[in-house]
Amino acid sequence: MKKRMTRAEVPEHLTWNLADIFSSDEVWEEALLEVEKQIPTVTKYEGKLADGPLVLFECLEAAELLQKKLVQVISYASLKQSGDGTDPANQMAMGKAASLMAKVQAATSFVRSEILALPEGLLEKYLAEEPKVKEFERMLGKMLAEKPYVLSPATEVALASLSEVLASPYMIYSRSKAADMAFDPVLDKDGVSHPMSFALYEEAYEKSADVVLRRNAYESFTRGLHAYQNTYGATWATEVKKHVVTARLRGYESASHMLLSWQEVTLEPYNQLHDIILKELAPHMRRYARLRKEVLGLDKLLYCDIEAPLDPEFSPAATFEDAKEIILNGLTVLGDEYREIMREGLNNRWIDLAENVGKSTGAFCNGVPDVHPYILVTWTDNMRSALLLSHELGHAGHGVMTMRNQRLSHARGSMFFTEAPSIINELLVAEYVKKKSDDPRMHRWLAMQLLMTYHHNFVRHLIEGELQRRIFAMAEKGQTITAALLSKVQGEILEEFWGGEVEIDEGARLTWMRQPHYYMGLYPYSYSAGLTVGTAVVEMMREEGQPVIDRWMEVLKMGGMLPPLELAKMAGVDMSKPDAIRKAVAYVGSLVDDVVKNF
Repeated sequence: MKKRMTRAEVPEHLTWNLADIFSSDEVWEEALLEVEKQIPTVTKYEGKLADGPLVLFECLEAAELLQKKLVQVISYASLKQSGDGTDPANQMAMGKAASLMAKVQAATSFVRSEILALPEGLLEKYLAEEPKVKEFERMLGKMLAEKPYVLSPATEVALASLSEVLASPYMIYSRSKAADMAFDPVLDKDGVSHPMSFALYEEAYEKSADVVLRRNAYESFTRGLHAYQNTYGATWATEVKKHVVTARLRGYESASHMLLSWQEVTLEPYNQLHDIILKELAPHMRRYARLRKEVLGLDKLLYCDIEAPLDPEFSPAATFEDAKEIILNGLTVLGDEYREIMREGLNNRWIDLAENVGKSTGAFCNGVPDVHPYILVTWTDNMRSALLLSHELGHAGHGVMTMRNQRLSHARGSMFFTEAPSIINELLVAEYVKKKSDDPRMHRWLAMQLLMTYHHNFVRHLIEGELQRRIFAMAEKGQTITAALLSKVQGEILEEFWGGEVEIDEGARLTWMRQPHYYMGLYPYSYSAGLTVGTAVVEMMREEGQPVIDRWMEVLKMGGMLPPLELAKMAGVDMSKPDAIRKAVAYVGSLVDDVVKNF
């Protein structure tokens, strides 16, 4: 059995270069202490924000600079933890960073409280009289929108002081998943034993053509999850309860209203995405499930079979060097500035490619102000990895374009829009690969890869979102949230969606244990929003060309300067109506059509 590498055994070129943030752990420790020392650069303004517009500006600028340095410190620790969550030193560093964040948040919580306590009309007077204050107008406007829900200054300080404690469900989940959860090795069809991990299951075995290996891995994975179900059930229940109680304290109608208000989204588009996609996409995906069952020659389709390759002998290889060329060529259409960002990321170790013990699962992009974004993937030397990497580079490109054009205070946009830049990248790269080949088999393979993306982000994540929608509604009514309830509701949602085409067994019902998204507010559903916007923009690029591309580049520069529905409108997509959602559903249906007619 091949032994999994430890982080120390991973060749350096397969890892991201964290020295771009801090040259060593010792330098990071110094920066940690320096951030704490700089807290008074902000707190010296406490009680003085009514003294004039320049005082307010100086306070906001000092707070932004402190926040920038804090994000750098936290990002370094978080990325080290993501590279190896089993390392006690990384766990210790993350704990120190979280404690520092709580201290900074508590010390600087007066800024919002004092701004909102300014005499009626004074803030508007500041904005009108002082251009420097106007630089923060967007952030100040968002603060004012929260005014009805802000508690007393003392209570806000107390809540900010407890931020590390309130974030503990995510910390417990991620640390346990990385460092404690173990899985039995698995055998393939030839009786060869393979190591098993969370990352190996999701990145390799779940997509394996070997039905014996795939299903043995699924059994091992399910057993591993089962052993932790009550712990994770209690952990997620705590997360849900935290939001329900906080929403009541602040005076929101519900936790969902509160979490969506932070995204600048109302319940209408949130519910619209769930209701339309889950109902209207289901027939397409059931048809695809029937095809999978037939082509794979299975008597029943298990949850682990949904992403198995239908043409396993055709799996286009792509080394990381191959992927660089493919991605850069595929994104040429977006212009020189954007392409140069992609080139820099691909060549300067922004990306962690390794597979090692303790590494975080899945893929993500984490932006670090005044440095650059960092991307985590698990590279597998195939074209699928190239498409996934192009997706994450979409987040990176968005982050760099925003930071070049906006203050840090305005850089972060709404979750609702986050996935649009990434799906645009992936669709453009897939389109490039398709144009470069006249092989029908390659065209079919690409359609299946895009279906995998839409299944993962449009279906699987929205099903996660539907679980959140139902569980939050139950929690608001006082229902106790347990592992048994989560598995029951998860199973019901999957049964409704797949309509009997996929067998919903224990492994399927435990999928609520697989994602950290549940600890990030109402995040899962937002994938469907971003994919809807991105799908529509790419279609417009095909039809209208350069004007749409130019408009999109301007959108990427905006960051969080507009609410998400306005940002989507700027890109040419009206998310207040169901049309774009139905067009995205129809596009997925056309991919199913392409695959079905070619088998």
